[in-house]
Amino acid sequence: MSETTGRRRPYAARVPMPERREQLMDAALAIVVRDGYDHLSVDAIAREAGVTRPVVYGAFDGLDALLSALLDREEARMLGDLMNSLPDLGSATSLEAYVTEAVNRLVAMFAANPDQWRPMLLTQAGAPAAVIHRIEADRSKVRDTIAGLISGYALMTGARSVDAPLVAHAAVALLEHFGRLMLTDPDQFTPERITAAVVQTIGLVLTT
Repeated sequence: MSETTGRRRPYAARVPMPERREQLMDAALAIVVRDGYDHLSVDAIAREAGVTRPVVYGAFDGLDALLSALLDREEARMLGDLMNSLPDLGSATSLEAYVTEAVNRLVAMFAANPDQWRPMLLTQAGAPAAVIHRIEADRSKVRDTIAGLISGYALMTGARSVDAPLVAHAAVALLEHFGRLMLTDPDQFTPERITAAVVQTIGLVLTT
């Protein structure tokens, strides 16, 4: 038997299924960040992960199931990181101080793991409807959280009445805009510069 005839096709090493699923979701995320949703397929994921198509289908019941699992994972990570980044409202000495600390933490969060935020902040034209729907649902959760913080602070301090839901819309839009600047041109829009700009902008709103 010749060397060519006797050579077997390499197979992916056996790994525990939870680890394999994480590997495949990581591969899918890498494709989305680098190439966009238009290039996401079972074949592309298999190539990215260095496995065969049957390995992908052994872990997920097709591309839709893999994408749904990826969205679930990234949603939990992003919302968890976001909530953990918000300072304790009870320890705030003033609304301005709270906003400054919160913005510092949020900007640092974006800078620490930019690829995690790219699919949400830089949504591409080829994104499936399920992805668009999930992103908007996550955005709504964040707005609700911020509105709750604003209302809670007003109650704690007896501050003047404020339209918390509307202010939350503005805050999320502002943070997303500056987040996109950090992702698309990190050399020009540094975390320090973004933090200063957001704090100044919100400060103008708070003092009017």
